[in-house]
Amino acid sequence: MAKHTNDLINESSPYLLQHAHNPVNWKSWNDETLELAKKENKPLLISIGYSSCHWCHVMEHESFEDEQVAKVMNDNFICVKVDREEHPDVDHLYMDAVQLVSGQGGWPLNCFALPDSRPFYGGTYFPKEHWINVLNKVASEFGQNREQLEEFATKLTQGVKAAGMVEMNPADPLFHKESIEAMVQRWRAKFDPVWGGEKQAPKFPMPINYQFFLHYAELASDNELKKHVHNTLSKMAQGGIYDQVGGGFARYSVDETWKVPHFEKMLYDNGQLLSLFSKAWLSFQNPDFKKVIYQTVDFLELEMFDTKSGAFYSALDADSEGEEGKYYIWTEVEIKKLLSADEFEFAKTYYNINERGHWEDGNFILLRAGSDQDFANEQGITLNEVQQKATDLNEKLLAEREKREKPGLDDKSLTSWNAMTTSGLVDAYTAFDEKHFLDLALKNSTFLLNQMNDDDSLWHSYKNGKSRIVGYLEDYAFTIEAFIKLHEATFEEKWLHHAKSLTQYALRNFQNKETGMFYVNDSNQNNLVVQKMETQDNVIPAGNSTMAHNLYKLGKLLDNGIYRTMAETMLNNVQNEVVKYGGAYSNWALLMTQFVFPFNEIAITGEKSHELRKKITQHFLPNCLITGSEEKSDLPLLRDRLVEGKSFIYVCRDFTCKLPVEKVEEALEQIG
Repeated sequence: MAKHTNDLINESSPYLLQHAHNPVNWKSWNDETLELAKKENKPLLISIGYSSCHWCHVMEHESFEDEQVAKVMNDNFICVKVDREEHPDVDHLYMDAVQLVSGQGGWPLNCFALPDSRPFYGGTYFPKEHWINVLNKVASEFGQNREQLEEFATKLTQGVKAAGMVEMNPADPLFHKESIEAMVQRWRAKFDPVWGGEKQAPKFPMPINYQFFLHYAELASDNELKKHVHNTLSKMAQGGIYDQVGGGFARYSVDETWKVPHFEKMLYDNGQLLSLFSKAWLSFQNPDFKKVIYQTVDFLELEMFDTKSGAFYSALDADSEGEEGKYYIWTEVEIKKLLSADEFEFAKTYYNINERGHWEDGNFILLRAGSDQDFANEQGITLNEVQQKATDLNEKLLAEREKREKPGLDDKSLTSWNAMTTSGLVDAYTAFDEKHFLDLALKNSTFLLNQMNDDDSLWHSYKNGKSRIVGYLEDYAFTIEAFIKLHEATFEEKWLHHAKSLTQYALRNFQNKETGMFYVNDSNQNNLVVQKMETQDNVIPAGNSTMAHNLYKLGKLLDNGIYRTMAETMLNNVQNEVVKYGGAYSNWALLMTQFVFPFNEIAITGEKSHELRKKITQHFLPNCLITGSEEKSDLPLLRDRLVEGKSFIYVCRDFTCKLPVEKVEEALEQIG
């Protein structure tokens, strides 16, 4: 029987439930809690984190489980615990506030606010004694200097409101190749020529940055940039950030060499990296990239997929048995016991059970020093032999690893992250023509339609058969994107209809009519002191940039000039920021390439339309979208184009089509 139980016991979020037996009288974020703060005239202490956050666990053990600390918190504050993944809107708001106050942010995020929820102070992780001092100081200031806090909170709230808000750009929407070229040129100065990525630690995968680089390098014939993309993805695939045995990427590497991961695995990273590595495979035909795709799908299906509902779970913790990374690391003795002498010699060399792979205390992070082809050349054996030996080795290591205590699983399912994973699976399907990948994508999209969609409005979170929390812009943006991709992969028109319906809802309920940009929250459901707008691309692309892409593509597929103009207006509003700060606007930069380089609409008709699509999508074709049908269709790009007994490919630009062709090679020549 737990000594303490607070209101979080009634929540479904694994992160909140982790804190349900703290002596702190935690409340969840809702209207009742906000009203309680006003009623009791107490400041809010808003503590934000997520289930796989290592330092969130540390602060909980040091402070939130301590009865002395809890008494100070309970006596002086209304304490609110927030899962940032369930409430990205709350996280955005108070993260902006803490960054304005302290110049930095991160998780756990601890922000103090007036009873009306206006922030006035905050920080990230605080050691116990420091935290007690902060609590006492803030409580004293609230009691003795309320007027000054009110004044500061007003100014800070104004600053938070201004952060990320976008004004209408009155200039004509003119975009230039030279602007993108100059932005990329400035960005190159940050590239790490040896290990890939940028010259910094920690290193995050940043999938959208490399999607932009990959597309731009192909369009601009920039071979130097192509080499950087290939080197970055190769080093990631060979490093400790990638789970060499079980597949899937960790959230980031703490060092510059991709060696030591922060071991948690997030669905949003792996969904996006499926897309990135699938497109990279098409561009480079690197067998290691194909291996990453197949292993990562296996990992997602085995560890993160609920076969009953079709939903993907959110995250795996970094810790197990109270230690970070314990599930994933090995001692030499452990591996030697499992394997024959020959197998061990292979493993020792292949996975660098040596100084290179050593982490700490005699433990090794399994990683590779080069590609499988490099290893085959060094060992004087074939690539197939290396791949088979590695597969056999991994089976034994996985079987042994399964006996260990597993990292904690965050088993809630988020609409936005699931949609990103559907997109990744569709991209993997189109790259490899692997039907199983499409089947998984269809199961997941059926979950989104059946459980997370309610009369064209979306829910955000799902667990134990219940959908909850009204959807955010990111849910609409990534679901629409996934449905557009499903149409391109299957030619089923229902996916376009669903995408259009969700777009119409987002336009009605999220869009700022003056600027054309979108707010984070549904206007019908907002209890925040500030209405936030997110435009910067980060580890997840911004909802606004993704919506702009959606409007552009739907405008093409549905011949909707209003949608295309909306996308153009949105891009124009942030054009100056894109050119100056490419790293924070890479998805916008990717959209800009569609305005400054030729963009092809590919329409395929006739009984061989699926066969032709499969052949075309074996090529890396940036700035293209595909539609098609075996039968008569009223879609604008397909209307009146079906010829009985024939299968044709139409390559069009702005609905002006070249002569139809019957061979993929001819179509590729027209695409250029």
